[in-house]
Amino acid sequence: MGEPVKDQFSSGIVSWVRKEKAVAGLFVALALVVGILIGTVVSGHTAAMKTMTFAGKGATPLPLPDAIPSSNSFASIVNRVEPAVVNISTTQVLEKRQAMRKRHASPNDQGQGQGQGQGDDPMQDFFDRFFDGRGQDAPPAAERSLGSGVIVDRKGYILTNNHVVEQATKVQVQLNGDTTKYNAKVVGVDEETDLAVIRIDAGNKELPVAKLGNSDGTQVGDWVLAIGSPFGLNATVTAGIISAKDRGGVGKQFQKFLQTDAAINPGNSGGPLVDLAGEVIGINTAIITGSRGYEGVGFALPSSVAINVYNQLIQQGRVTRGSIGVSFQEELGTNSITLKELGAPNGVVIMGVEPGSPAEKAGLKGGDVITTVNGQSIKTGNDLVNPIAQAPIGSKVKIGYVRDRQAKEATAVVEDRTRVFPNTASRQSDSPNDDQPAEFGLRVENLTPDRASRVGLEGQKGVLVVDVDPASFGDDLGFARGDLIAEVNRQPVNSVAEYKSVVSKLKPGSNVVFKVLRGQENGRILTVFLPGVVPAENQR
Repeated sequence: MGEPVKDQFSSGIVSWVRKEKAVAGLFVALALVVGILIGTVVSGHTAAMKTMTFAGKGATPLPLPDAIPSSNSFASIVNRVEPAVVNISTTQVLEKRQAMRKRHASPNDQGQGQGQGQGDDPMQDFFDRFFDGRGQDAPPAAERSLGSGVIVDRKGYILTNNHVVEQATKVQVQLNGDTTKYNAKVVGVDEETDLAVIRIDAGNKELPVAKLGNSDGTQVGDWVLAIGSPFGLNATVTAGIISAKDRGGVGKQFQKFLQTDAAINPGNSGGPLVDLAGEVIGINTAIITGSRGYEGVGFALPSSVAINVYNQLIQQGRVTRGSIGVSFQEELGTNSITLKELGAPNGVVIMGVEPGSPAEKAGLKGGDVITTVNGQSIKTGNDLVNPIAQAPIGSKVKIGYVRDRQAKEATAVVEDRTRVFPNTASRQSDSPNDDQPAEFGLRVENLTPDRASRVGLEGQKGVLVVDVDPASFGDDLGFARGDLIAEVNRQPVNSVAEYKSVVSKLKPGSNVVFKVLRGQENGRILTVFLPGVVPAENQR
């Protein structure tokens, strides 16, 4: 039985070997087929590339066509208006405040590096101790902000918002595409509408002007563009529609806004809202937001209001509005239930009458319902305010009213609203610095040997800068406390008297170069030159 088993085993081995050879042969054949296919593809691709390269030699290059503006774009409108939109930068000098670097002297300090009355800056410590004790308070600080405006007169008159220039020590204007910053004067402002007029002198430069339209023709749903400098990004354009007209309850009494969903952000204030005719129909003024950014609700003062305010500011420096001295609350004063109970078909209920006002002189009292002004029916607060505000000062208006359910009539003489309500006066200013001496915002003192030794300027001559006003010409040039002015336009100044003599002869618009010695660095006294152009406005 052993032989048959051995034969079966041998036969199995032979059969297995034969199968393995067959599989191996199959793999070899498959590899050859794949190799042939790859070679064919590569060869064909190479041949195709050769054919394409060869065929491309006869192709004609495509020309770049002329740029044709899209027929439905806003570009043509922007091109007309944008050059007249300016960037406004303002600087406000804050009052002196207590120094942020406080010194704590404690018996427990024991010389551990704190409480020794010494700060991190030895130069600052020197000034704190030796210049009239001014180190007790920090020097005035400059707070800077940005806004927009639109040129409306080639003589340099610009419309913007009051809150853009309010309390500014310096107002500067930069034209679109121009790196020059022009100092601006505030012609006048109207706090009631938050509008202001400023002016720049650009010399012989021809200024672009935007055309103002009539906002009364604007309809809800009309396309509009907002142009300005949001977050300091000059010449930014956004698009949207008019969302509402005569939107009240957002600002003050005389602010009835155009509402828009065109993106308006901080820095857009004072810029124009433009219609598809390329005319300015509003001055962007405010937004409603929970994040200080765009949320789709922006407001612009209508051009019909802006033009009226502008004309009064350039002609008389202030806005005059008439008043008879009555006050009311819109929601309560026009409530139909209240009016019915008081026996009036329509009107506005008077809540109060100013003492000594035209209304008091005419016999009006709180609780009366004014139903007509000069025969015109009164249904809203605007119906009451507008005709009186627009009436000439000194003119008479006929007031129809209801008291104790009986119709009556009175005549009142219109007075200036600022006299009736003193806190509503407009403000006029020719320049924020008109009364300041032309000393470039630098306070200088004679250099004594003791001071020279303490600031590392032994043996030098000049006048020592002991204070620099924020936002002044000197601050712009880069002066710092402790600088020693050795020369002004190559003329030595060895005393305060010599410095003032040289400075007083400089004319606005002329070049000036200060030679300044600045402390010691690595044993060397630094010499710097601070060039500039003498500003037209006087500087502190």
